[in-house]
Amino acid sequence: MSDILLVHGSCHGAWCWRDLIPELAALGHDVRGMDMPSHGQDDTPLSEVTLESCTASVVNALAKDTVVVAHSWGGFPATLAADIAPEKLNRLIYLCAYVPRDGHSLVDMRKMAPRQPILKAVDRAADGTSYRVHADYAEEVFYADCPKSTIDYAIANLSPQATLPQATPAHLGAGHLDVPRSYIRTLYDNAIPTEFQAEMVAGWPRSDVYEMATSHSPFFADPKGLAALIDQITKD
Repeated sequence: MSDILLVHGSCHGAWCWRDLIPELAALGHDVRGMDMPSHGQDDTPLSEVTLESCTASVVNALAKDTVVVAHSWGGFPATLAADIAPEKLNRLIYLCAYVPRDGHSLVDMRKMAPRQPILKAVDRAADGTSYRVHADYAEEVFYADCPKSTIDYAIANLSPQATLPQATPAHLGAGHLDVPRSYIRTLYDNAIPTEFQAEMVAGWPRSDVYEMATSHSPFFADPKGLAALIDQITKD
């Protein structure tokens, strides 16, 4: 079985893997979530969060031969971590995540998408240094097919997201190219349009691209199905 590290997306934390962790553990995997700086149990001030510090937090959470599952924005620091320590990764699984392009920031890549459904849920701070998820649109954008009690749980735990790391271009080396990678597309995604997810992996082997008929949060919408798919990918 695999050592699996779960890397969360914007405004989330290790708490978002609440339902997925036991499903993966039941399949025999050693699995854990982590908090990037300023999220979950990490108390780093938002003003101190950088792309480099987010990347370092992923590198520090790696064990030996780790399968990294990165959700959404988590694809950026996870890819950069693979650049730094490719020998520690068994595989990188992008879960409806951004696949960084050299010299581009997450903001740059978001703007490349043909649609911007996520913007209605972005509540920017007056000084522009962070943003929150607008509670009125959280369900529609992130949790459209999730149980009501789960949506309430998620909204109560969402935290502000520092803008700087997502506005910082990623400068990629060759290390991450040595790591096997897979992508899980979410077909009813109101945060990262599914057609843009397809575009990001257009040149990948079809055998490395999977699909789930869920929203942007399959770890809440279908944790058992997601665990089964991750299990399958680790065995392929």
